Amino acid sequence: MTVDTVLRNPITQGGAADTGQASAIAGAGFSERLRSSLYNGAFDLDSIFDEAGMKYNLSPNLIKAVAKVESNFRPDAVSRAGAMGIMQLMPGTARGLGVTDAFDPYQNIMGGAKYLRQMLDRFNGDLDLALAAYNAGPGTVNRHGGVPSFTYAYISKVKSNLGGPITAGTAYYNGRPETVSTGAFNLGSSLTEMLLIKIIEQQMSSSQEEKRWAF
Repeated sequence: MTVDTVLRNPITQGGAADTGQASAIAGAGFSERLRSSLYNGAFDLDSIFDEAGMKYNLSPNLIKAVAKVESNFRPDAVSRAGAMGIMQLMPGTARGLGVTDAFDPYQNIMGGAKYLRQMLDRFNGDLDLALAAYNAGPGTVNRHGGVPSFTYAYISKVKSNLGGPITAGTAYYNGRPETVSTGAFNLGSSLTEMLLIKIIEQQMSSSQEEKRWAF
């Protein structure tokens, strides 16, 4: 999360301090303050995977297994090739799937599930071929006349994740790629947020002290 994002989020309303919300922020625990006040959107990833599974007739665990290998559920993941988000969608693929924001967890998971369904349908339900196509593209699979050897490790990792239930957790995203996080918070952004919260609390404390001496 950037400093700009923290300052733009709802501690102030229309330029005037929202003292009721500020008091609630000061009284809450640090992580809860950030969750309730500094993020515009929290996404229950497991629920999204469940919805995607129902919509595209896929096992939610299969979609999660792919996502775990692709990004380890990081909405801000970007590969060297330019693949984006939790399901690592390439820009052209994302556009073709109707995904307008590949860093948005909901759009990305639904788009990735749709693409996985397309690959399974294209290769007659053959999971290995579908996973190879998801990883390297269907054209590559066709050119090799089967599963390319360089996708073996990828397929093996995905299948190994299918051995038990997978929990994806929660992701936070407010519409700007640089403000994405997963789980709790990464160290750099947490320190920045902690510093800003401390400044806010000190300002509130000073303001209260001034009011006390004014009487």
